[in-house]
Amino acid sequence: MDHGDGTALLTDQYELTMLQAALRSGTAERRAVFEVFARHLPAGRRYGVVAGTGRVLEAIEAFTFDAAALEFLTGRGVVDTPTAEWLEKYRFSGNVWGYAEGDCYFPDSPILTVEGSFAEAVLLETVVLSILNHDCAIAAAASRMSHAALDRPLIEMGSRRTHEQAAVAAARAAYVAGFTTTSNLAAGRRYGVPTAGTSAHAFTLLHDSERHAFRAQLDSLGDGTTLLVDTYDVERAVRTAVELAGPGLGAVRIDSGDLGAVARQVREQLDALGAHDTRIVVTGDLDEYGIAALAAAPVDGYGVGTSLVTGSGAPTASLVYKLVARADGPAPGAPMRPVAKRSTGKPSRGGRKSAVRRIDGHGTACAEVVSTGEPVPGARDRLLQVPLVRAGEIVGREPLEAARERHRAAVRELPVTALQLSRGEPALPTEFTDGGPRR
Repeated sequence: MDHGDGTALLTDQYELTMLQAALRSGTAERRAVFEVFARHLPAGRRYGVVAGTGRVLEAIEAFTFDAAALEFLTGRGVVDTPTAEWLEKYRFSGNVWGYAEGDCYFPDSPILTVEGSFAEAVLLETVVLSILNHDCAIAAAASRMSHAALDRPLIEMGSRRTHEQAAVAAARAAYVAGFTTTSNLAAGRRYGVPTAGTSAHAFTLLHDSERHAFRAQLDSLGDGTTLLVDTYDVERAVRTAVELAGPGLGAVRIDSGDLGAVARQVREQLDALGAHDTRIVVTGDLDEYGIAALAAAPVDGYGVGTSLVTGSGAPTASLVYKLVARADGPAPGAPMRPVAKRSTGKPSRGGRKSAVRRIDGHGTACAEVVSTGEPVPGARDRLLQVPLVRAGEIVGREPLEAARERHRAAVRELPVTALQLSRGEPALPTEFTDGGPRR
C-alpha cells in the first residue's frame, strides 16, 4: 500500500499536544486501553458492517515519523524537541483485537480494542477512525443494496463522485459487503477487486452514428460486451445492437428514464429478436430503495455510484475511539482501573470489553452480549473479537475474499428483520454483563 510519507501525519494536532503534555507529566507510559464503538447506528439502520480492518493494519504498520515529518512538526511548533525525539523512535508495540472484517456490529459493540502505553495508543485515534468511519459506512450501504438486488450482480461505479482515494477504499468496502465488481482500476490493482467497464455516452457521440459506435466497440471488445442503448432512441439502439452483434450480444445498459418500464420493453424486444440470453444492466442514481423497486423487472445487474460512495445517506458510521481503562502508574504491573466519560449525550462505559453473539437453537442471532470480564459463551454462541496485532506485529492479515465470505455468513445468521429496508431498531439488542474474571 502506497502511503507516500507514511500515515503518521494523517492525524489531528491534539493527538500530539496530548502526547507532549503526557511526556512532561510522566503519564505517557501508563498502560491504556482504547475502544472503537458506535453509540448508535445511523437512523433507521438495523445493523452495521465492519470494513476497513485490513486498511487499519496497513496504516498502523506505516505509522512512523520520518525526518521530513519531524521537521514539519518542530518547524511549526506543534511539538518540542523532546517530543520529536520520542516520535523519531515511535513504532506501535502494543496489542489490537477487533471484530473480524465483514462481520456485523451493533450499538456499543467493541469493534476494535487498542492496548499499549497511552502515548503509543492515543496517536492512532484519528487514522483508525478515519478509515473505519468511512469504510464501515460504505459497507453498510453496500450490504443493503446487495440484499435488495436479490443475488443479481452489482457494479461499484462511484469513483467520479468522491475523493480519488476515498473511491479506492469505497470499492474495497463495497466488495466486502457483496458488490461483484468495481470500475476503479486502482482498487483492482491494490486490493484485487474484480474490475469491469465498457463505454459511456461520449463514445457514442464521438462517432458519426450509433451504428458506427457499436461496431467499433464490438470490434474491440467482442460480442460479449455491454452496449449503452439510451444515447438517442432505445428501441432503435437495441435493434441495431442485435443486428450487429447477433443473439450472442452480452448485455445492454440503460442509464435513464423509468428504468423498470424501459427494461420490460427492452426485454420484450430482445426476446423478439432472438437475443434471449442478452442481459440488461441498469444504472442511474440507484440506491437500495431504487434497486428493491426493480425486483420484479427483467433486470440482470445494477451499477451504483453516488449513493454507494456517500453511504446512501449515512456517510459516516459515527464511530468513536475512547479510553476505557488505564493503569495507576507507569510500572508494567500497575493495577488497571476502568475510566469513563459522563458527558451529557456522550457517555461511555469503563473497562475493557469483549463480546459474544448469542445464537438461538435455530442458528439465528438473538443478542449482542458485551462483557467487561472474560466472556462466557454458550455452546452455540460466537466470540466476536480476534487478535489483529500482537506486541506490535500484525497477526490479523487475511485475503479480502475471507472478509467477503464472512459477511455473507454474518448476515445469514441475523434475524429476517435485519434485512428490511424500512426504518427500524437494531436487529439485535445489546446486553451488558460483567462476565467472568479478566485474566
